[in-house]
Amino acid sequence: MLVIPAIDLKDGKCVRLREGKMHEETIFSEDPLSIASSWFAQGAELLHIVDLDGAVQGKPINHEIVFKIASQFPDKRIQIGGGIRNFDTALNYLEQGIERVIMGTSAVEDPDLLKDFCKRYPERVVLGIDALNGIVKTQGWLKGSEVTPSDLVKDFEGDSIAAIIFTDISKDGMMIGPNIAATSDLARQTDIPVIASGGVSSLEHISQLVKEKIISGVICGRALYENSFTYQEAMKASET
Repeated sequence: MLVIPAIDLKDGKCVRLREGKMHEETIFSEDPLSIASSWFAQGAELLHIVDLDGAVQGKPINHEIVFKIASQFPDKRIQIGGGIRNFDTALNYLEQGIERVIMGTSAVEDPDLLKDFCKRYPERVVLGIDALNGIVKTQGWLKGSEVTPSDLVKDFEGDSIAAIIFTDISKDGMMIGPNIAATSDLARQTDIPVIASGGVSSLEHISQLVKEKIISGVICGRALYENSFTYQEAMKASET
């Protein structure tokens, strides 16, 4: 199982939120480039970046930072989400050396756009499914919907999606453990690789995800920044 370190960008800084609330931030670094360098140096195969400002405003805000990271590490894999709501924005990221774009709001509000992009750029889109109480939320988790995670999975099953990132919003940044049951249930419904996100705070949580045998990766943020465990320890736990 792949362990994926996260960089969440707000006002140009590396932060972590609690339950996605923009006013409940903890700043961990004012130098995202050095943080990215650190994760890659420790052996990260894939870096997960979210433009939090972009997610709320509906357009890229911290994209220049993302471009700098991609430029400095051209041989490394990066996926980016937050504010990617149209074809041009998604394509621009790919042309700047980003391997995968994460799209969630578009999946709900403009599914034809996402399907068209997947058709032209297969395996370059990650479907972001952010849910609260079993219902998908969009636009930086600010807007509700009537869509369930299962609905989205079924809708995009045959559309060359690279992976699914499933986030239980109530767990995100709270250090209380991921929603393993819901993540595993979603993974059983699809052949698309599912990545767990939100709430991981211990090596035991990683081991529990591994034991499910159907989850392809886990995103770690606050736990790594607060030194709950090292990246090397996380990788070792992901192999057991």
